Order: sequence, then structure tokens, then C-alpha cells
Amino acid sequence: MTVIPRSNEIPSLSAFLVSDGPAGFLLSWVAGFVDTSAFIILFGIFTAHVTGNIALAGSSFVSEDAETTLTRLLMLPAFVITVALASLLAKYARHRKWSVFAVLLTAEAIALSIFLVVGTQLSPALLLDVQEEYILPIGMSGVMSMAIQNALMKESKGVFKSYIPTTVMTGNTTQLTIDVVQYLSAKFATASEATKLEAAEAMERMSRFIPVIVGFALGGLAAAFFVLVSESWWSLVFPLAIVSLLATAAYTEHSRKSTIT
Repeated sequence: MTVIPRSNEIPSLSAFLVSDGPAGFLLSWVAGFVDTSAFIILFGIFTAHVTGNIALAGSSFVSEDAETTLTRLLMLPAFVITVALASLLAKYARHRKWSVFAVLLTAEAIALSIFLVVGTQLSPALLLDVQEEYILPIGMSGVMSMAIQNALMKESKGVFKSYIPTTVMTGNTTQLTIDVVQYLSAKFATASEATKLEAAEAMERMSRFIPVIVGFALGGLAAAFFVLVSESWWSLVFPLAIVSLLATAAYTEHSRKSTIT
């Protein structure tokens, strides 16, 4: 007798999108796109790699550019406050038994929408002159969106196998390099159960880190291309669309699981 699998046993598109690999790749692509777009148009403001603004603030301080120094330094408290608020939102979502991943993705989509609107309204003035009073609100709205993404990677337990940052690649590249060395060392070492296990563990970690790093790089390249072509913020509709798609998939998957249980 042929057994027909139930619909809840068939992998769905929503389940695929919110799984570890695809979600990590897409979110890192978003971060690479947003960070590169802001860096180009805002004359050197990091929105994802937010601590990089401290180094830039030091450079402008040496140049005795007080306004630029203050603008870059203010990105850090904006980031910290947003992460704190996102963490509180995650706690509330867990209390209400909502999907934390979906809720925080929705918050990020809203923040990206604000970033898009603020950028399109104020950035034309930047083409005429570098004005910190315009760079500050645009930069802060971008930092807030990426701060939420940082928080959701930590708060969305159960979605990802382990915490892998999607907004800063320094630690990821370091870990990937270590894993490559570990894998090759195990492969060229005398064959044993221990070396086989070591090689398998390194390969498993590499399979999770590589898509994230590649996604960030591709996002940065795409941003550089679209920003140079359009010279506007409208290209931010791409990361907004991706985050909105992921949020919809997360809600769908949470609803499906709730129905099954």
C-alpha cells in the first residue's frame, strides 16, 4: 500500500527560507547591501559594522572636524539603545508565544522602511554639499535597522544552529580560517576516529560560515553597482523586500507549527 505523506511532512518554501543556511545567507546579503550603500552615500558611515565608526571618529577628531566626529560617535549609542529595545521586544514576543524571529524581522522591515524614506528625502541635499545635519538622521535610521538584525541573530533561538553574526564578518572570517586549518590538519594527519571527527566538525562549521561571508560580499557588490547606477536610496527596496519575505515566511512557518501542535 502506498503511503501518501501528510502536507505537514512536505518541506515548504517558508520552512526552507527560515532554515539556518538560507536565512543566514539572505540576512548577511541584506547587511552587506545596507552597509555598503550607506558608506558610499553618507561619506563613510558604517551602519552594520557600527564600531568602525569609532575609528572614523578618531580620524575626524585628529582633523579637527567636530561635527563629523560627533555624528560618528552618536551611531554607537543609537545602536546600543536599539539593541536593548529589540531585546525587550523579543522578551515580550516570547511571553505572548509569538515567533521572535518573525516579530524582529518585522521590526527590521519597519526600520528599513524608515531608512529608505529618510534617505530618499534627505540624500538629494548631500549631492550639493556634505551636511552633517542630514547625514546624522539618515545614518541613525540605518544603524537602527542593523542593530535589530544583530539582536535577532542572538534572540532567535531555535532558528539557527548557533550564533553567527550576519552584520560583521571579521569574526566569521577568523573562524572560517581556523576551521580550514583544522580540516586540512585532520585530513593530512594519521587516520583515526578522533581526526575524522575533527574534520567532520570543521566541515560542518565551514558549511554554515561560508554562505554568510559570501552573502555579505555579494550584498556589498550589489550595493556598489546599484548605488553607482541609480545614485539614490531607492535601491534599498531590495533588502527591504528580502527582510519582508523572510518575515512572511517566519510567520507562515510559526502558524503552521502552531496548527500541527
